[in-house]
Amino acid sequence: MKKGAQTQKRDTYHHGDLRAQLIEATRQLVEEKGPDHFSVSEACRVAGVSTAAPYKHFKDKDEMLHAVAIQGMQRQQGQMIEELKPYQLGTLDRIIALGRVYTRFASQEPGVFRLMFGLSSDHDEVTELVETGTATFEIVQLEVAACRGSAEINEQDVHRSFQLWSFVHGLSFLAIDGKLNKAPMPFDMEFMLADVAQRVMAD
Repeated sequence: MKKGAQTQKRDTYHHGDLRAQLIEATRQLVEEKGPDHFSVSEACRVAGVSTAAPYKHFKDKDEMLHAVAIQGMQRQQGQMIEELKPYQLGTLDRIIALGRVYTRFASQEPGVFRLMFGLSSDHDEVTELVETGTATFEIVQLEVAACRGSAEINEQDVHRSFQLWSFVHGLSFLAIDGKLNKAPMPFDMEFMLADVAQRVMAD
């Protein structure tokens, strides 16, 4: 009787709370097991809701994973904006700060980070994923443009931003795959981020 009462209480979440609860449960499972081993029934168990509950908000398992990826991108974007605040506009310190956030986010949320970039087969079909990723990349482009004293992004800024992103993206995966621990030399993340930023921006 007591168990039934608890289940009833859990199943009476407000709609917004239920959706948030399911997304958080999915995120936890993605971190624990990876997106390939996530199941809707497990998410329901973690969230403490019935197996029918997700379908009030999500079409299927993929939509639940998309929601986790979108929120991950939004968290990363918010962290990037926050990290920029102490540094003066137009300085290399801001470029380094963006790289620091990118690699740190990957290390702190490796499951979500892999998910954000591992849904490749259908990423382009999810408008919010594309728009969120584009907005994040635009932050980098605007900072690169600011370093040359402009508020307008030109072709060179896009090229440099892609170089910077490619580097920190690859570095992030090396870090979460444990490859940096096996590097043939001592590795200093902050030094590497600063070194690459200086080289790219000096081209």
